[in-house]
Amino acid sequence: MTRRAYDERGSITLWLAVSSFVMMILVGLAVDLGGQVHAKQRAHDIAAEAARTGGEQVQAAPAIKGQYVAVDAVTARRAAEDYLAASGVTGTVIITGGNAITVDVTDTYTPKFLSFIGIGDLTVTSHASARLIRSLGGSEQ
Repeated sequence: MTRRAYDERGSITLWLAVSSFVMMILVGLAVDLGGQVHAKQRAHDIAAEAARTGGEQVQAAPAIKGQYVAVDAVTARRAAEDYLAASGVTGTVIITGGNAITVDVTDTYTPKFLSFIGIGDLTVTSHASARLIRSLGGSEQ
């Protein structure tokens, strides 16, 4: 029995091993980048809701009398920070001009697949604000 000069036994095994590894990396990229986008959206939702929660804390006496609308800075900051803490994220709350509250949120996403190749936690941030307005007859006053 003569043996061929170019024996190709086992070549499909090498191709299959390499292509399987590449496919696993691509699936990992899709899953983990999608997870990071979801974490970014969650951070934005939390920032927006914390700003809204803080914005609901108004100074009662002037608002009831119809004079002006202003955020009660102490209770607004506390309400927004409590919302952030309950959501499990860190962030800052800034009140400006007596009628605006701004919330910055920082969170992390831990990759499920890409951590196997050394990619660690990914930081996501977001920013949202709420502003109190006084309207009369549908127009801002």
